[in-house]
Amino acid sequence: MLRTRSARSARTAALLASLTLVALLGLQGLAFAQEIVVYSGRSEALVAPVFERFTQATGIRVVARYGDTAQLAAAILEEGQRSPADLFFAQDAGALGALAAAGRLEVLPSHVLDRVDPRLRSPEGLWVGITARARVIAYNTELVPAEALPQSIWDLLDPRWRGQIGWAPTNGSFQAFVTALRVLEGDDRAEEWLRGMLANQPRSYANNRAIVDAVGRGEILLGLVNHYYLFQLLAQYGEDFPARNHHTR
Repeated sequence: MLRTRSARSARTAALLASLTLVALLGLQGLAFAQEIVVYSGRSEALVAPVFERFTQATGIRVVARYGDTAQLAAAILEEGQRSPADLFFAQDAGALGALAAAGRLEVLPSHVLDRVDPRLRSPEGLWVGITARARVIAYNTELVPAEALPQSIWDLLDPRWRGQIGWAPTNGSFQAFVTALRVLEGDDRAEEWLRGMLANQPRSYANNRAIVDAVGRGEILLGLVNHYYLFQLLAQYGEDFPARNHHTR
């Protein structure tokens, strides 16, 4: 929930923002016929139906501004107290951390926080996770036997994978993965892994889907991706598409 000074009162904005998050978490029966502004880093195709269901259930109209998560976070920081945004629906937690550090987020009420596993929310109660995704290794089933699959991301540094791994270093989900690695393992270990990967000459792609497609074509053997891109390509090419997801430890 954002700190704002919009035309509505701060109390009303805070209440509506809280109710919207509750609705996104699945609660029903809210009945404040007002309007709220949501900056959404998730695409319209994915979340507009959620906003529509919320409006139908509560009578609260959602005015959504869609865009890149990082760009929307930058806009909120630039707008400051004049920002019209009541809620920020981010694609990943990195941008939320930037807003929290700048003091742009309010503490959520306990009835919202208590519905989410503590591992999936801000320790300070400033945001909660709405959806989850897994980072996996996509692999070519015709070229990589199951017993040869890497059991951790550190196994990717083995020279046998040189030039055979795909990644998307400019993609937001990869950057979020690196952020998680820094938090869990520390900056030194994260740098060690990144330098080791660079030494193994990974191939860079624009996005996750392109990586999985390249794995299926045999252009590369492995790819660091989000789990759901495989299912998009299976729907497109059929179950014979020779790529699958591998979950490491």
